[in-house]
Amino acid sequence: MENLLKVALAQIAPIWLDKAATLQKIENTIIEASQQKAELVVFGEALLPGYPFWLALTDGAAWDLKVNKEIHAHYVRNSIQIEAGELDTICEITKTHKIAVYLGIMERAKDRGGHSIYCSLVYINELGEIKSVHRKLQPTYDERLTWAPGDGNGLQVHPLKQFTIGGLNCWENWMPLPRAALYGQGENLHIAVWPGSDHNTKDITRFIARESRSFVISVSSLMKKEDFPSNTPHLDEILKKAPEVMANGGSCIAGPDGEWIIEPVLHKEGIIYETLDFNRVYEESQNFDPVGHYSRPDVTQLTVNRERQSTVKLKDE
Repeated sequence: MENLLKVALAQIAPIWLDKAATLQKIENTIIEASQQKAELVVFGEALLPGYPFWLALTDGAAWDLKVNKEIHAHYVRNSIQIEAGELDTICEITKTHKIAVYLGIMERAKDRGGHSIYCSLVYINELGEIKSVHRKLQPTYDERLTWAPGDGNGLQVHPLKQFTIGGLNCWENWMPLPRAALYGQGENLHIAVWPGSDHNTKDITRFIARESRSFVISVSSLMKKEDFPSNTPHLDEILKKAPEVMANGGSCIAGPDGEWIIEPVLHKEGIIYETLDFNRVYEESQNFDPVGHYSRPDVTQLTVNRERQSTVKLKDE
C-alpha cells in the first residue's frame, strides 16, 4: 500500500575512522534491512567513518598540537569523496534491493579543494541515485575544529511512496529556519541524525513532530571505549580520558501528534523496524499546519539560498 512505509533505524557503531571496514558494515546492514522488507534505512550522523570524539579528549583546541594534527589527517584520509565513486557500491546495493538510504558521512568535498571535510547527510533513492548531499550548516562547538561549515544546497526533500522526506544533522534540528525550509517544501517525514545519546533525541524528536505534524525519525550511532580500533593514531592518549560509553544510542520515532511510536532505544546495537501510515499526517494537520493554513506568508516569509558554494568558479573557453 502506497500510504504505508516500512522504515529501518540502523543503530550501529562504526569501525571508527576505518573507511573501508565501516563501508562494509553499512553495506551489510542495508542488505539485512532489505531482507526484512524495509523501504528506507537511516544511519546516524558522521557514521562513515565516525564522530570526532578525540577533540574533547586530547586538548583539541590547542594550537599546533601534533597529536591533533595527526588524528585530523587520519580522519580526512578516511573520509568520503563522492566524486571518486566511494559510495558507488552502496548505490548499487540500494538499486538492487530497491531500498532508499539516509547516510551520515564525513565528506572530503572535491568542489571545495578536497582537503577540508563536511558533515554530510546523503540521500540515495531506491533507484540507487544520490539525490542530495546536505553539508551541515553549522558544526557544533568542538566539531568546528575539524569540520567545515556547509551550505543550503542540501535543504531538499524527496518523494518516497506517499511521503515527502527530508533531513538534518544533529543540532541543525534545533535551528528553526532550516526546519521551516523543509516544511515549506512539503516535508512530512523528517530524518534527524545524531552521533548518539538520548540526551539529544529525547526532547527534539517529539518537538519537531508536534511542530510540523510530521513523522520524525531520529537515528543515533553507538560508541564505546572498546570500539576504538587498535590502529587508531595516538590511541593511548585518546583512551586516557575516554568514558566507557561515548554514545548510547537513543534512536526513536515520534508520530505527527508528537507522541512516541518508538521511545529512545539505549545500549542496543541493531536495526529497529516500524511501519508508518501516511494518513496520520493528514489527520494531525487538520488543526495545525505550520506552512499551510496556519501560516501567514503575507507577514513572514523565509528565503533559502540553495546554491552550492565554492571558492572557485571556473569559466573555461
